[in-house]
Amino acid sequence: MLKRLLFSLVLFLHIGNVNAQHTQFEWKTYSDTIRNGRAIGLGAGSAALWVGSVVGLNELWYANEERGKFRFFDDNREWMQMDKAGHFLASYAIGYYYIDMMRWAGYNRETSIWAGGFMGSFYLAGIEILDGFSPQWGFSLGDFTANTCGSFAVILQELAWNEQRISPKISYSNSRYAQYRPNLLGSSLGERLMKDYNAQTYWFSVNIHSFLNDESKFPRWLNFAIGFGADGMIGGLDNPAFDTDGNSLPQTPRFRQFYLSLDVDLTKVRTKKKWLRTIFKAVNLIKLPFPTVEFNPVHKVKFHPVYF
Repeated sequence: MLKRLLFSLVLFLHIGNVNAQHTQFEWKTYSDTIRNGRAIGLGAGSAALWVGSVVGLNELWYANEERGKFRFFDDNREWMQMDKAGHFLASYAIGYYYIDMMRWAGYNRETSIWAGGFMGSFYLAGIEILDGFSPQWGFSLGDFTANTCGSFAVILQELAWNEQRISPKISYSNSRYAQYRPNLLGSSLGERLMKDYNAQTYWFSVNIHSFLNDESKFPRWLNFAIGFGADGMIGGLDNPAFDTDGNSLPQTPRFRQFYLSLDVDLTKVRTKKKWLRTIFKAVNLIKLPFPTVEFNPVHKVKFHPVYF
């Protein structure tokens, strides 16, 4: 779990670095002439970030652990695949921002889409390889597949539509399960944001207007969102009867959740403020609160006046 927290912190630093370097514009306004200074800065910064992240993770997480031969690890059944959704979103997010960075540096559209779009998979591969030499973990083909799918999600949309019409997003609602195993699910809000998969909901937010005629009066910024989550998870594969101190744990049912809701595509909100467009794009991976209908096998259908 700490590995995932560190990964999330590294991703946050990466995104902050990306947004600090440039102001967001539509890709069509970019020149296809490479700006040498920007290209060198982007390449050097990216290399330093990747190497620094891998070295930092190695020192902070793996240095005190036993090393072994490279091995594969099958964790596909853990956490009802919610961790795989996190990998998908992380890879998508890095590619999403990196395509813009490459256009900013002057690379042409095709190069930016393919090279920038795969940066998420490339960036996360370092973490997967380190896992491969850890006897506690191992190289997860499930994580690698999720990373690759996240890259293709951003690449294929850019190639087909020149924009992201279907945006993966995340939201968080505090769960009651972290209190039972705080070492595993988080003892603070910051830790629970990263480690408590019961509290995370992942979404595919669809921009309706982008599929309609340009003359349509349907709001450009209003999205329809389909979400999924899981609940009742106190352990990865199943819920143990006791914690490490011998205290009994509640035996709650583990079940999947599905959601229908509305959302806002902040990149479609028109503003002349360049800095505001940058902020909108940076936070557009977070699903905004709206009335939501939930479907699950335990409570059947449940309406949330506001769900986040």
